[in-house]
Amino acid sequence: MTNTQQDAALLAAADKLADDFSLRAAVFDRERRLAQDASDAMAEAGFYRLFVPAHLGGLEASPVVSAQIFERLAQGNAACGWVAFIAATSGSALASIPETTAREIFTHPNTMVAGVFAPTGKATVNADRVNVSGRWQWGSGTQNADWVLGGCLVHDGADKPAQHMVLMPKARLDFLDTWYVSGLQGTGSTDYQAADLDLSTNPIVGYGGNRPPRRALYQFPQFTLLAIGIGAVALGIARASIDELVRLAQSKRRINSNATLADRAHSHIEVARAEATLRSARAFYFQAIAEAWEVAEAGSKVSVEQRRDIRLATTHAVEASIKTVDAMFTLGGGSAVYADSPLQRHLRDVHMTSQHIMVAPSTLETVGRLYLGVEAQTKTL
Repeated sequence: MTNTQQDAALLAAADKLADDFSLRAAVFDRERRLAQDASDAMAEAGFYRLFVPAHLGGLEASPVVSAQIFERLAQGNAACGWVAFIAATSGSALASIPETTAREIFTHPNTMVAGVFAPTGKATVNADRVNVSGRWQWGSGTQNADWVLGGCLVHDGADKPAQHMVLMPKARLDFLDTWYVSGLQGTGSTDYQAADLDLSTNPIVGYGGNRPPRRALYQFPQFTLLAIGIGAVALGIARASIDELVRLAQSKRRINSNATLADRAHSHIEVARAEATLRSARAFYFQAIAEAWEVAEAGSKVSVEQRRDIRLATTHAVEASIKTVDAMFTLGGGSAVYADSPLQRHLRDVHMTSQHIMVAPSTLETVGRLYLGVEAQTKTL
């Protein structure tokens, strides 16, 4: 299968699953996690191996196409888009461990990896073993996964512990019932923990000089791929909110009026503004990613300047999406406030995307400093 055929098949699968998942949104929210069959369907479609190395059976897909997949899934159901991008990004960690270990983990094309980058765990290396303990928050999709990442400070006798992620079997972790939240309820982003977990040293990502192959996808840092996914989900939610408002506007009427919401001049103005806001942000977002991908395909590393532009475009996409959803929710009036209204769910979900540190207001400070030629911390760009 050529890359073009592969991309077309992936996007077609995203279209189908997004439509299917949109009908199950209330169930996912109520259960506070994705049903296993929904997660399995995304695995079968290839979404969880988008960033897994090709020599392991992964797809090493373009971040442009991957972002379109996450966006389309989120248009159907935000939680599905979110879990898909978390799993895809987590899968890229298999490029930075020994190949023998990676093959032992990625035993099947539908293998799912998920987890948390924050180093809230401790890993102690002793000869060829590592002992892991810790508790991690925001474990999106981890209850559906086969292997789970946990960020740790790794102690190996060096003067200063180093930060790495450790791959742990899901079956050996404890999951805590903490995911009671306002939005993205279906992501199952609950806490999980490990206590004196004994593993080989090989599942430590990037440890001992293990680095990803010098191929196009891995010229994108993991933090860049992570941020791209957040922007894609926000854009998908915003598109869904406009579509829902347009649908609602055809029949919604004020009391004692024959005019629908679609007939009102204020609606015309607000929908026009929303389209312009969303499409402009989306164009910048995909332009920044496509330009960096072109450089990566030519064999060069994605530069700080390109990462800067991607992060700005991503944060702007989230902010524009929130503005769009807020406007559609307001325009929906009383109909939008009920729990069974998609507009209400979109409002909750899109505001949750903005709480991720990868698109926090501090990212604007960082990229602003870079545009102005002021020294800035770029490690997490």
